[in-house]
Amino acid sequence: MDFKKFFQNKKVTVMGLGLLGRGVGDIAFLAENGAQVLVTDLKDENLLKESLKKLKKYKNIKYVLGKHRLEDFQKGKTDLIFKAAGVPLDSIYIKEARKNKIPIYMSAAFFAKFSELPIIGITGTRGKSTVTHLITHILKSAGKRVLEGGNIRGVSNLQLLNLGARHPSALGCRAPKLIGKYDFAVFELDSWQLQGFGSLKISPQIAVFTTFFQDHMNYYKNDMKKYFTDKANIFKFQKKDQKKNNLFVLGKQVVPFFKKYFPNKLNQGLTLIAKEKLPRDWQINLLGAHNQYNASLAVEVARSLGINDIEIKKALESFEPIPGRLEFLREFNGIKIFNDNNSTTPEATIAALEALGKEKNIILIMGGADKNLDMKKLFSVIKKYVKAIVLIPGTGTDKIEPSLVKIKNLPMSRFDLDMGDQKKNFRKIIQSALDLAKNGDIILFSPTFASFGMFKNEFDRGDQFVEIIKKYAIIK
Repeated sequence: MDFKKFFQNKKVTVMGLGLLGRGVGDIAFLAENGAQVLVTDLKDENLLKESLKKLKKYKNIKYVLGKHRLEDFQKGKTDLIFKAAGVPLDSIYIKEARKNKIPIYMSAAFFAKFSELPIIGITGTRGKSTVTHLITHILKSAGKRVLEGGNIRGVSNLQLLNLGARHPSALGCRAPKLIGKYDFAVFELDSWQLQGFGSLKISPQIAVFTTFFQDHMNYYKNDMKKYFTDKANIFKFQKKDQKKNNLFVLGKQVVPFFKKYFPNKLNQGLTLIAKEKLPRDWQINLLGAHNQYNASLAVEVARSLGINDIEIKKALESFEPIPGRLEFLREFNGIKIFNDNNSTTPEATIAALEALGKEKNIILIMGGADKNLDMKKLFSVIKKYVKAIVLIPGTGTDKIEPSLVKIKNLPMSRFDLDMGDQKKNFRKIIQSALDLAKNGDIILFSPTFASFGMFKNEFDRGDQFVEIIKKYAIIK
């Protein structure tokens, strides 16, 4: 596809620059292909300075920061819109664009529509990152060439279009077919990115739905069906008449929700419900029953692509845990320290506690911004495995603290923060956990909540934790 021809001199409004690098790469792609880009973001110039610095060389980009303007979503002002993940469902700006019949894209869905590569898409409340990396690792171990995208840190989905084969007539343009660089694109897809697939009425050729729990209820206004409906775009538009080229791998935990919200969809003939465990003689370097479940989903995908069990087993045995998911960092004075930063739901923290907990010897570091999730089951698991708890400030922490106080014999620490030095504050929190631990104990950093407030984002929180543990934990 000749993207220079398509984007040349088109007015493109990009809603959301962000701090994670994906937006920067997408905007750079648009600018390099000749678009006249307007970037609009609710964050101000100071908060976005690192991202802005990377785009400084492009003269065909303008900015509206600290606000959105309705006029930038109207005919004459823009030809098409790229919206970032997390734009509110009731956004007046997107509503204005639709009223004006302006095309609205999201980058992962744009790639899926206009790339020729077969796409393996993975979604789920829990497990999607691990399953994405497991599938990629198995495919690469079997000699396949794989692009990874979607909800991957720092990866621009639009820039990936420079690497894969392009559909020669996707946008009505003639272009030579580029063949042979890659075999598959493996995309981790959150519910927000899947809104883009729903808008274009497309789904990945191979779809995986790992688990479904409460999450993002502040965004979905406590409507689980709306949340599920966005997730369901992972399979909803697969072609029933192309069963050989389409497959839906479904985790057993999700089946009751399909029966509730989409009772007729499981009969379309494309669905494979994965086993919950690996064969007994297969080993993985991942803790917990939930990771046996995750691995079983990846195995079904690999088998569907013709990879034999000998190759799959060998790949699983060489797979290493991914950062931020029950990641063992170090042992210090007999205290094992785990980074589970990416656990931002109660179910994720429960899985971590159950994976590590054999006795009441865990010092749990948790807390952050509220997402309107039910914490009752987490409290009962904390009673069973947690020796002491150290709280990160936030609206979610404020909400659960009264319930934690009621748990008998649970020492608890919380700090009044110095707003001038957040890293120093985080060091104090971690040091408090170390002070509570002794030989044979485990420190588990599993926040349960979102990172808003004390940190720039989830990745910043995880990076800080790893840096502090590696550099400063020895002060005890």
